[in-house]
This record gives sequence, structure tokens and C-alpha cells, in this order.
Amino acid sequence: MLGVKTIGLIGGMSWESTVPYYRLINEGVKARLGGLHSSRLLLYNVDFAEIEECMRLDKWQRIAEVLSGAAGTLEAAGADCVVLCSNSVHRVAAEIEASIDVPFLHIVDVTGAAIQAAGFTRVGLLGTRFVMEQDFYSGRLAKHGLEVMTPEDADRGIVHRVIFEELVLGKVIESSRNEYRRIMKDLAHKGAQGIILGCTEIGMLVSPEDSPIPLFDTTAIHARAIIDWALAE
Repeated sequence: MLGVKTIGLIGGMSWESTVPYYRLINEGVKARLGGLHSSRLLLYNVDFAEIEECMRLDKWQRIAEVLSGAAGTLEAAGADCVVLCSNSVHRVAAEIEASIDVPFLHIVDVTGAAIQAAGFTRVGLLGTRFVMEQDFYSGRLAKHGLEVMTPEDADRGIVHRVIFEELVLGKVIESSRNEYRRIMKDLAHKGAQGIILGCTEIGMLVSPEDSPIPLFDTTAIHARAIIDWALAE
């Protein structure tokens, strides 16, 4: 695989959603190159318990320190780029990017490009409260010319709770899927043309069949962009 770049993944937030990254990237490389090919990949898996506690206590500087350290370790080990396998902690993406000399492939930028390519301008956003309520995510999408809609406060609470109490633990519950279906239907009725699954675990719970409008699964979009970058001449 002469010329194929080595991907550095920061995962473990949660490991449940890091597994699809590993699978999708390797499946994509095999599909592109054929035969027995797989990806050149390094994975630094953090302890999500520490990250979640810092998120809950609003200790984002500590998260930035931990993840910047992980990025530096990946770079030192030979990674040609660094990827963060989580939407919420992209809040500290700027700090991570500043700590390394290799490219950082930002999940919001590739998602915004995919939505633009689909011809949409108004999208619903599901994710943790950090993603849905803070500007680091919707503000960056706005730079791609996108209007972002989020659920009502009570429904944002449901979306957030399901992520942290169920999905990050690998629990997929039908009643929660029905709640997400209802919330997505409501966003569509309010004018959303598509919906961003802005948490890498949400794809475990819902699929395109659950939504009346197109879904943009950030995990799958990010993985495709990573493959494109790694295999580019």
C-alpha cells in the first residue's frame, strides 16, 4: 500500500461507537483497493469514564489536555492525520489541532460538505446537549451555509438521556427508538430537509427507515472522508 496514509484515531468516547469507525474504514479501504487490503490505522482509546465526568463537571480544559496528549502520541507513533471519533468533544478540536503538526480531519466540516452536496440548506440536529445547545457545532455548520434546527428543550433532554444512559452502554431500546422517530418527525414537520445524527452512537438506534427525511450519519460520513483522505494521491 505504497503511498497510503496512516490514520490516527482517538476513540473510546464511547468504545461502542469507535467499533463502527474501525469497521467502516477497513471495509472502505478493502472496497477501494480490493483483495486483502485493509487500513493503516493507529487507535488511541481513552477511558470514557474520565471524559464523561469532565463533561458533566464542565472541565473542558482537562478534556483538551487528555485528547491533545492522545493526538501527540498518535503523531509520534507515525499517524499522518488525527481523527476524533466523537461529536461532542469536537468542542476542543481547536486545542487538539494546535497541539499537532499533522492534519486534523474535523467531523463537522465533512458533514457540512455532505449536506451541501445533497443540496440541503436546513437541517435538524440530534446529539448530546453539548452538540445541540452549544455554538461550536451549529456555528461551524453555519459557515457551510446551513440553518440548524434542534428539538424542543424536553425532547433535547430525551435525546441526551438516551445517549448517556443507554447507547454508550450498548443498550438499544425500542421505546427510545420510538421517541427518536417522533422527534425526527417533528423536526421534519417544522421544515428540516434532513437530520444530522450528531452523536456517533445514534446510528446504533435509528436508520433511514426510521425517519421521514434523509439522515446524515456523522460516523459514516466521517469514515468515508477519512478513507478519501488516506487514499488520495
